[in-house]
Amino acid sequence: MRDYLTFVLKRLLQLAAVVFAGISAAFFITHLSPISPVDMIVNRVAAQASVSPLAIMELRESLSALFGTDLPLHIKYFNFWTRFLVGDLGPSLLAFPTPAMNLVMRALPWTVGLLMTSILISWTIGNILGGLGGYYQNNRFLKAFGVVAMGVQPIPYYIVAFLLVLLFGYFWPVMPISGGFSINVRPGFTFEFIASVIHHSILPAASLVIVGLGISFLGMRAMVSNIVTEDYVTYAELAGVKTERVVFFYVIRNAMVPQLTGLAMALGGIFSGTIITEQVFAYPGLGALLVSAVNAGDTTLVLAVSSIAVVAVASAIFVIDLLHPLLDPRVKVK
Repeated sequence: MRDYLTFVLKRLLQLAAVVFAGISAAFFITHLSPISPVDMIVNRVAAQASVSPLAIMELRESLSALFGTDLPLHIKYFNFWTRFLVGDLGPSLLAFPTPAMNLVMRALPWTVGLLMTSILISWTIGNILGGLGGYYQNNRFLKAFGVVAMGVQPIPYYIVAFLLVLLFGYFWPVMPISGGFSINVRPGFTFEFIASVIHHSILPAASLVIVGLGISFLGMRAMVSNIVTEDYVTYAELAGVKTERVVFFYVIRNAMVPQLTGLAMALGGIFSGTIITEQVFAYPGLGALLVSAVNAGDTTLVLAVSSIAVVAVASAIFVIDLLHPLLDPRVKVK
């Protein structure tokens, strides 16, 4: 137990280092951008009304003090971490004066729900079918599914999303293709609202599941194809162990640990795929919020979304990493 706690502590330090490096990179990339939130607001005000040059100058000075654009970069960096640790990065330009973190917290549950649902479905079904495909290598259905998976796996998430929009939104319009719920449904913990949310999430989740299913299937099938030749599998079969037990407890279980590692490595790509998919379906998650922030030059909101994304993905990988020693006794924690 002490060794495992030491292992957890080391991983916590690694998590802190990854989060610090990732958020710092997002900060410097955002602040080195030529887009200035102050200029965006001033130009918008000047274009909408006739304002005197003196009022424009006073407005620019007030906004520069508010956003801290007139400070040196290292002072901005220190102030950013001070505000990030208390969960307040400042007001959003896109929805001024609403705090940027408030907008992120409203959109985050939509992205997390979509991501968790698609991962759970694609990873579970893909690994089960992949394990069966690697063990029953002459099964026609599994061989055909493997051919389809090989064709789908290289396709980007957003291409699949566009195809689903065309198919179920225009050629066969049976599914909603935008929004998170129907506009005539009041948000709340009611059956009508939950059913509407599920209905609107089917196509975005399907675009992620289709590609993720192929990745999990091919990875598991390759692992199982090697494991079925191991001596302990052959001995179990000769000893008369039931086929179902051999497949699920001897083969798939031992192939699951590398697949868990693959899932951790792919989380970043899945998260970015979710963001793009949300934009295609106008889904009210972090993806639509991030694109709107970029188009509006809202650097504060861009940095808030990026920071939360870094923390979320790094934390998910951290949890998966902690599960390895519990699932595979061969993993040493010393």
